[in-house]
Amino acid sequence: MSHTMGARQAQKQQSRRGLLDAGLRLLEEQNLAGLGVREVTRAAGMSPAGFYRHFRDMADLGVALVEESLASLHVLVRSVLEERGGAEELIDRTVEVIERHVSGDRAHVRFLARERHGGVRQVREAVAAELDRFAEEVGAALALQPAAEGWSDEELRMLAGLYVEHMVSTAAAFLEAPDADAGRRIAATARMQLRLVSLGRRHWKDG
Repeated sequence: MSHTMGARQAQKQQSRRGLLDAGLRLLEEQNLAGLGVREVTRAAGMSPAGFYRHFRDMADLGVALVEESLASLHVLVRSVLEERGGAEELIDRTVEVIERHVSGDRAHVRFLARERHGGVRQVREAVAAELDRFAEEVGAALALQPAAEGWSDEELRMLAGLYVEHMVSTAAAFLEAPDADAGRRIAATARMQLRLVSLGRRHWKDG
């Protein structure tokens, strides 16, 4: 019995994965608001009825894609923030992580960049909520650094929000880079911008 239940659960997970992958492929060429259940199930090799065993509607599928789109970036950036080193090393590693993430997961990054301000309210709200949670994680990591001495929770949250917005905009820029030279220019600009934020952070309490 347990073997049968395990096989069914694995099949269910495989079907759900198939729908998510099909949706992500189709969303490389169009917005979620214009995508229908029949298109997704056709691409996944399933019947439309099978879709509703996993998702309430297309917005629900979009929210699931939001969650998995940001999950790996959370882990990568948290690992950078937990590393020791000077500000320049952290800046270089952060930009490298973002560039590597975009290179290895273009479909998810494109989905986020397009749907963050797209036409499906539930997905916009899910992106905003995930980025807020991301900023809270970054703020908690920043609070452990010596440079955070004297900073209030509100100030750290503001700084974390700046970092997160910078990560998102940098990822979107890498996504649109037409060639390697453009990618190098984007990386150089991103590093300069982070240095400016770092300089402002050091002098925030001077007054």
